[in-house]
Amino acid sequence: MEEYLLTPNEFDLFRKLIHKKIGISLADGKRNLVQSRLRKRLAHHQLPTYQAYYDLLINTPESDAEWTDFINCVTTNKTDFYREAHHFKFVTDQIIPEAIANSKTPSGSPRLRVWHAGCSSGEEPYTLAITLQEALQGKGTWDVKQLASDIDTQVLAHAAEGVYDIDRVSPVPAALLSKYFLRGTGSNSGKVRAKAILRDQVAFRQINLLSSPWPFSAKTQFDIIFCRNVVIYFDKPTQRRLVERFTQVLRPGGYLFLGHSESLLGISDSFESLGRTIFRLPAGTPMKLAA
Repeated sequence: MEEYLLTPNEFDLFRKLIHKKIGISLADGKRNLVQSRLRKRLAHHQLPTYQAYYDLLINTPESDAEWTDFINCVTTNKTDFYREAHHFKFVTDQIIPEAIANSKTPSGSPRLRVWHAGCSSGEEPYTLAITLQEALQGKGTWDVKQLASDIDTQVLAHAAEGVYDIDRVSPVPAALLSKYFLRGTGSNSGKVRAKAILRDQVAFRQINLLSSPWPFSAKTQFDIIFCRNVVIYFDKPTQRRLVERFTQVLRPGGYLFLGHSESLLGISDSFESLGRTIFRLPAGTPMKLAA
């Protein structure tokens, strides 16, 4: 339908709005993507042009549900169980033995705190929950909590429910699948649900990585931050600000995981690279309070 064509000028308006609100930097070639993603909002409001929808948005309070619908439309969500499996192997082989060794010092109950900054539909935090359950089995009582955040409320609802089509969990080894997932029956046949032992470890929350302050205590110190395949959508200035803020909530000696096509080159020199997009904040780094 001709009235649903996104003009170059309209695309530029939305591109600036998206960058301002959620930090995503869209290349010129993404016009068709934005057009297809927003078409449903025009149809919902029975609007004839993208300009009309843009005008509706900027005259709508930011607390209105329309902004949530808009953000859900323009964000990209791609994830899998055991995606970039070497990251989870590193947790098992290096981080957990290191944490166990440190827990033997008289510093109170051993604990581990993780933030998944951009968790999408939950496959990543559930994979790590399995990894941690297996690695800490028989190692005493641990206080393990994961914060899994995303800006898209639809994928967060899916993640919190923990229900997946059976083909989505195909990367999970069979023994772990039967151990940590329930198989659906009847109308839920062909689906599985993460067991409570996994779901109880993870708290899902909507967080805009551009918001300041972040909605947790400024004294929070994470041991691990996963931010995989997120910063690739931001421009360099936004990437620098985000990674600098990560250093404020990551404990000295903590780890940052990025996606396979992401790098800190030209973004931050605060971390030491351990290879394969695994980075460590040096143990001597002074602690800061989060902005």
